Amino acid sequence: MDFSSVDRTIADLETCLKTTREVSPTEELLVGVDLGTAFIVLVVMNSKKEPVACAMEFAQVIKDGLVVDYIGAMTVVKRLKAQLEERLGRELERAAIAVPPGTGESDCKTHGYVVEGAGMEVTNLLDEPTAANAVLGVEDGVIVDIGGGTTGLSILEKGKVVYVADEATGGTHLSLVLSGAYKVSFEEAEEIKRDYGRHKEIFAAVRPVIQKMATIVKGHIKGRNIKSVYLVGGTCCLTGMETVFEKELGIPVHKPANPFLVTPMGIALSSVSTGEQETDHGC
Repeated sequence: MDFSSVDRTIADLETCLKTTREVSPTEELLVGVDLGTAFIVLVVMNSKKEPVACAMEFAQVIKDGLVVDYIGAMTVVKRLKAQLEERLGRELERAAIAVPPGTGESDCKTHGYVVEGAGMEVTNLLDEPTAANAVLGVEDGVIVDIGGGTTGLSILEKGKVVYVADEATGGTHLSLVLSGAYKVSFEEAEEIKRDYGRHKEIFAAVRPVIQKMATIVKGHIKGRNIKSVYLVGGTCCLTGMETVFEKELGIPVHKPANPFLVTPMGIALSSVSTGEQETDHGC
């Protein structure tokens, strides 16, 4: 799969972390809120589905895809919303959200309450790998979204999701391994993990965890005619991660240049107008 157009759009979104594209006072904006285990990300797209603004903040208020600190999560979202409203000169009133595949109804509602508590109406609720596909446009294959707490996947056939799954292994587990290997705090391990210059150095230490993630995917696709796997999510930023997956699965594995922002952008692209609310994830 040629990710060139995806990579260009993601590069535009990265630019929007520091700069803001001008929008008209009446233009419809598509807003997505990604409540991640490590980062909360808020993305704004314009009516042409172009990135216009983005803000994110490190926060440990979500664990394994579940809200464990409601007030903390709401406070972060409210703060990011205020930042972007000041940059855009407009109020953000509605947003889409996403959850790991298989999230229970009560936990889905809690994600929604976080965003509503921050002052936005939730217009769409879907699973994270499906949100990522709003950017990737995969017709047949598996989208694997690996965040801080979980490895989630969606199997697509002819552009339709036919199976979803999620298990608790993610970037947090890589950081815990690094914390023990280097005898540093979890926070220091997080910094080491995010340092691209050290990825080659740390790869041997975290490889067993990556193999476990690949094994999770292998178990869920067993017996299915899967020809391609697509990796997204912040944890997939680890250099060379796709090579381990490809070796374990024995099928081609693809990864965009920056897999971290794919899902947040997809959530924004999946935002719908009031009265058209969808629930694509099964809550």
